[in-house]
Amino acid sequence: MAARLSAWLERWGPVLPLLLAEAVVALGFGAILPILPLYYTKHGVDLPTLGVVVAAWPAARLVGEPVLGRVADRASRKAMMVAALVVSGVAVVLPLALVGPVAFVALRALAGLAGAAYDPAARGYLTDANPPERHGETFGLYSAAQMGGFMLGPAVGGLAASVTGEATVVFWVCGAAYAVSAVLVALRVADRPRLAAHGQAEAVVEPSAEAARAATGLASPGGSGPSGSAVSTHAPRLLNRLLVVALVLNAGAFLAGGTYEVIWSVYMTSLGASIGLIGVSFVTFSLPVLVLSPLIGRFVDREGGYLTMVVGGAGVAACGLLYPLVPSPWWMVALGLVEGTAAAMSWPSLYMLVARAAPAGRSSTAQGLFGAAGTTGTIAASMVAGWLAAVDLRLPFIGMGLATLLLLAAGAAIGGERLWDALQPHPGVEARAAGQPT
Repeated sequence: MAARLSAWLERWGPVLPLLLAEAVVALGFGAILPILPLYYTKHGVDLPTLGVVVAAWPAARLVGEPVLGRVADRASRKAMMVAALVVSGVAVVLPLALVGPVAFVALRALAGLAGAAYDPAARGYLTDANPPERHGETFGLYSAAQMGGFMLGPAVGGLAASVTGEATVVFWVCGAAYAVSAVLVALRVADRPRLAAHGQAEAVVEPSAEAARAATGLASPGGSGPSGSAVSTHAPRLLNRLLVVALVLNAGAFLAGGTYEVIWSVYMTSLGASIGLIGVSFVTFSLPVLVLSPLIGRFVDREGGYLTMVVGGAGVAACGLLYPLVPSPWWMVALGLVEGTAAAMSWPSLYMLVARAAPAGRSSTAQGLFGAAGTTGTIAASMVAGWLAAVDLRLPFIGMGLATLLLLAAGAAIGGERLWDALQPHPGVEARAAGQPT
């Protein structure tokens, strides 16, 4: 047991501080999320304006992620992450002093821009700091860190509010989480060199039939050049077919989140659920992601990620179609466990796809575009869900499920055989298993 732990720490030690920082950030976000709408409405924000305040965060991310992801590929990612965490901490605490609708919108937008600077830099760092044959497990751990922090957040925030007798202490809890994360990244994360656009370790095949195939997508991970060198798993250009597929699939993956932010609690209440049971439903969704994501990530690295991505995405869509049919809120809770398992299956494969679709030296840029596509899905789903819910509370679930299936099918059709090839195990997996250097 001790030997296995030592081997695990040796493998993941260089990025473990960043994963811990991600968990702490998610903890702070989870702690403050339940209280934000109540705080805003208490300080003069009516319901229509509340929608504008809430939308300021994803809108800023939508604009900022593609631009700041590109910056992260050229600047120090470590410095960028630290600065973004500091700005996030300030932006989350300032609403205690700067009160009013205009101030709230501006500060939420500032927090969104800070998140748009942090996330592409962090995911680009994780992509370049780990070999391609470990990208599935890398992002499985990343998803688990996020979900673990998010699950603990409400409990930590509630405990702090209970001990102090003041709900606004949660703002300070969130600010402290960002500060701790900034210190952790500054002191424990090495500013590793990223892959260069030219001269990366993996040999790129000279122009040939294989290179012609790569011109519109990704070179086959298992192919070889004239001299027998491995073909690069990096796309030759940023705008390629596989990145388009990743953007389409990520937009579809985030439709559920945008829909559920609007309708989940309202629909469960209509079925007779208490606030406590609604909280339990979030836990049952989160647990499979926390527990299974690293395991599925390792499976994806060894066996390939196409089937897990398709089955997972279809599972999320199917749950959306089934929620309106269940007879009681407890069935919603149980079905959430299934949906969480489906999400845990799809996320490592999606992150692996965008990592392999990114040209060398452009991983953060690709991650920024990837994140913006997800934000687009969230915003679109949130807007449509409100309109559909006004007609029938069941319609947002049905619309989300159908749209998710449609985008999943579109992504698979666009990617075709090339998508299957891109999500196969990297040649380095077999080499490592055989004890060969990679």
